[in-house]
Amino acid sequence: MLIFDAHLDLSMNALEWNRDLTRPVEEIRRREAGKTDKVDRGRGTVSLPEMRRGGVGLCVATLIGRYVKPGNPLPGWHSPEIAWAHTQGLLAWYRAMEEAGEMVQIVDAAGLDRHLALWQDGAPDHKPIGYVLSLEGADSILTPRHLERAYAQGLRAVGPAHYGPGTYAFGTHSSGGIGTRGRELLAEMERLGMILDATHLCDQSFWEALDAFHGPVWASHSNCRALVPEERQFADDQLKALFERGAVIGAALDAWMLVPGWIRGKTTPEETGVRLEQMLDHIDHVCQLAGNARHAGIGTDLDGGYGKEQTVLDLDTIADLARLPEMLRARGYPEEDVALIMHGNWIRFLRQAWGSRGG
Repeated sequence: MLIFDAHLDLSMNALEWNRDLTRPVEEIRRREAGKTDKVDRGRGTVSLPEMRRGGVGLCVATLIGRYVKPGNPLPGWHSPEIAWAHTQGLLAWYRAMEEAGEMVQIVDAAGLDRHLALWQDGAPDHKPIGYVLSLEGADSILTPRHLERAYAQGLRAVGPAHYGPGTYAFGTHSSGGIGTRGRELLAEMERLGMILDATHLCDQSFWEALDAFHGPVWASHSNCRALVPEERQFADDQLKALFERGAVIGAALDAWMLVPGWIRGKTTPEETGVRLEQMLDHIDHVCQLAGNARHAGIGTDLDGGYGKEQTVLDLDTIADLARLPEMLRARGYPEEDVALIMHGNWIRFLRQAWGSRGG
């Protein structure tokens, strides 16, 4: 079954982790053997061949460039201009993958339909991975003109904040509203027809953003606070507000979002027994709260700064997502709902968001 993964930091892994994602995961791991500069060295789970093997033919792929002001302890760039330049470098990697026939950018409904036809023809040949370009944290957007320029480059979704205080909103583990600049960003996004990614917005910024922005909204990689009490997750009232906006919520595989009390860098998958079933618990919670399966999807965030040391035990590579349809069937989900969760909800969302604008 075709799988649509709504959050993968592919270019970050390529440029910052120096991973050749055109190679098998096992080869990438061997090349990283003995390295200690990143906590997940030798433990990556994502490459383009593994995506094809698992049927992950569509994804939302990110650009990310945080600007940190003096005194901000988070990692990031020391000026917005450097952050912009970094995202342009990340974009250059996607362009190189397109030129090599490894990936294809999806920017409108016609392109989406062409890509779906390619992946659904059943032929076993080497197919490009389709990607929708998203910006995780908008600090690199210097002016409204830069957002328009990014749109022309194919950017179709924006999360205003990542971790900590941002230029346009407050993100995970910080607090505050969107302010004047945040409202200006959202107004320009709405004018351009871009998607607001509500993931990572702190509670105050979340509610203010939903009130200010009237365009399409999704949550590319978020789980449920009712199951794992942590502010990174969405509370039930936030989920209901997203349902009212027609949003899809992508379930993530970062173990600290699946196991209550997980301590990053200390807790291990082995001691908790965390498995894919825990991610399905979050999907099921979304479906039960909505009363249907039309708002649940996959947004794994695999290799989003972590690897096998901080994800589920029964996943070796992203290809193991192919086991999810049968696991959903075993929980009693009918085939139609399984298809919605694995790809159909994201595809419907994009067709609705792009249908009247041609991209």
